[in-house]
Amino acid sequence: MRVIAGKFRSRPLRSLRGADIRPTSDRLRETLFDVLSAGNPQALAGSVWIDLFAGTGAVGIEALSRGAAMVHFVESSKPAMELIRANLTSLGIDANYRLLQQQTSRAIASLASQQLQPDFIFLDPPYRMHAAYANTLSFLGDSTLSVHALVIAEHAKQFDPGDKFGLLSRTRLLRQGDAALSFYRR
Repeated sequence: MRVIAGKFRSRPLRSLRGADIRPTSDRLRETLFDVLSAGNPQALAGSVWIDLFAGTGAVGIEALSRGAAMVHFVESSKPAMELIRANLTSLGIDANYRLLQQQTSRAIASLASQQLQPDFIFLDPPYRMHAAYANTLSFLGDSTLSVHALVIAEHAKQFDPGDKFGLLSRTRLLRQGDAALSFYRR
């Protein structure tokens, strides 16, 4: 696993063994960021991200590499949070991020109470945790965090998280290999 493009291009990222963490593949991350930048390498410059169920931190780190101003990494697992910290340190990233070792719903409520207005919210729960998709997307659908944000859910291709959650509606579904990305907006 590596950073695809930007300042930290081709630099390696570490992962944990086992099935608890399934990093977003290099290929799917490349597709995601190609879609978001629409051919403009500066499209993500200055953006604010929330990386929910952050795992290895690969998506948030990719955003930082491509010019994001801030990434909030949210992960409840202590070993995964230590891994994110190690990946950031190995790349020499010492600013423009915040680590939140909390349950997702608590972090969303906390960030919303701070009146954060992110540009992108990425969520990637373990594929087997189907209820986490509905719960998180419903919470985001009713949260002020999603007012201007593009919400992106990575999921297994054969699982459909749903089309509508509160004020959020799916605007695009992109399938690649065994995975898929659902894009939501208010």
